[in-house]
Amino acid sequence: MKPGRRHFLLGAAAAAAGGALGLARSRIVEVRPELRYPGRELGHALREGAAWPAPSGVRRAAVAILGSGVAGLSCAWKLAREGWRDFVVVSGPETGGNAAGGRRRGLDYPLGAHYLPLPSMESVHVREMLAALGILERGADDSRPWYDEAVIVHAPQERLLRGGRWEDSLLPMTGLPEAELAQHRRFLQTVAGLHAARGADGRKVFAIPVSLSSRDPAWRALDGLSLRQWLRREGYDAPALLWYLDYCCRDDYGADSGAVSAWAGLHYFASRDGHAANAGDGAVLTWPGGLSALVAAMRADISARLGRDDWLLPGSAVRIEPSAAGARVVCAAPGAAGAPRAYALQAGRAVCAMPVFVAQRLLPDIRDYGYHPAAHAPPRAAWLVSNFVMDGYPPEMPGEPLSWDNVVYQGQGLGYVVSTHQLLRVAPSPRTVFTAYHALSGMAPAQARRWLENASPETLRAAASADLTAAYGDAFWRYARELEITVRGHAMATPAPGYLSNPGLLALREADGPILFAHADLSGYSVFEEAAWWGVTAAARVMGGSAAGAA
Repeated sequence: MKPGRRHFLLGAAAAAAGGALGLARSRIVEVRPELRYPGRELGHALREGAAWPAPSGVRRAAVAILGSGVAGLSCAWKLAREGWRDFVVVSGPETGGNAAGGRRRGLDYPLGAHYLPLPSMESVHVREMLAALGILERGADDSRPWYDEAVIVHAPQERLLRGGRWEDSLLPMTGLPEAELAQHRRFLQTVAGLHAARGADGRKVFAIPVSLSSRDPAWRALDGLSLRQWLRREGYDAPALLWYLDYCCRDDYGADSGAVSAWAGLHYFASRDGHAANAGDGAVLTWPGGLSALVAAMRADISARLGRDDWLLPGSAVRIEPSAAGARVVCAAPGAAGAPRAYALQAGRAVCAMPVFVAQRLLPDIRDYGYHPAAHAPPRAAWLVSNFVMDGYPPEMPGEPLSWDNVVYQGQGLGYVVSTHQLLRVAPSPRTVFTAYHALSGMAPAQARRWLENASPETLRAAASADLTAAYGDAFWRYARELEITVRGHAMATPAPGYLSNPGLLALREADGPILFAHADLSGYSVFEEAAWWGVTAAARVMGGSAAGAA
């Protein structure tokens, strides 16, 4: 979502605001939040078995892609790129899904994922896409390609608030006892070695996409432990290091290190090793609107290749009826005066490009594909993504200047990013958007969803702004003008111990009949590279082949 930053820059920070920030409470006006719940109404209707209107017509297509998140659009983009024209995409409740974006007062901002790491050599599918979209400008097959400099994250990239001062990275390497710093260095050395590690089968131990990683049982045994258990086994107990690793797991997986597979926790650091000819190691690609810019670029490219834009249909799939001849899909969409209407698609093949917990509601019985929800459903993390439209900038604590990514040590949330950081200006823009991320990892997922259902707008605002008020005090509210909170109760799957051998997910990965599955859920966690991988894999199966490098 804010899928994690895999950087080993050094740093420190946390704390409270004070001094000049202690303004009289009576003079502070906290903006009223506008709340978004994408997919909630549809999800509840599917769960409760709502009745849908009879379809008013039938549209035929060779392929129906159900969902317009990264997986669905990647599938459509790959088909269009290879010359296929007879397909449609049903948008679903939110175009772009976890890569959606918003716009207010002329400013773009993310509603979910906000950056893409430089793709490693294994992520051929991502490099191909970025090259076709003009983002990777030359050297797509090189170890250090050249990227559009406008989208390489500008400096300063990140900072950490600890002890009342902003410092320049997220893992503290100064101001701590030498015994603790030695653990920090040892962990970083271990990770550096894992980048090049290969299993007995010759594959990289940790590759992205996950499907290309080594199957060596000796390494896969790490999936039987939580990351926290592995850390204890390896003698790591330095408080700042444990905080940092908890933060990283919450940031990428929506849960702390006690709930995340040790294999997944190490994969977080060791899988990505992309480089650029025109950027330093650890750089990422980002846009003011986050990954919604990539979603928009894919949509535009598909339309240009097809010469039309009616391939993207409104509404959401609500029922899938498989048959030997293909699939009949019933879709619901808003009609006149907001009344629901329904239409049907008759397709040779249907690609379920939605979360698995949604797909199981649409199919007569997903167990026919080897997936048993009661046994195989992964935990799903709940998130808040909150966008504060700012008139100007609140006064800063001492230390490093405002950065693209700003994190509070031991903060309640996951920090905030600045949407206008990428704008090429001599002076800071007069207005900006601070996007705050909050994984509700302090509660069990079901408990977090119940809390979200019952929380008042004021309670959600307090959670959304926790890190910002820790950094700026009440002075923050003197600059915030609007607040939009996106509530994602089922934001992403969490890779709990055992997820690599989850038989249900493994079965859905192999489905190759009238119904195909394409979603980051198949990898066990939500990032662009994994969602795109399953999208292009489904497209390859439609075309009668397999994705490059697929096992």
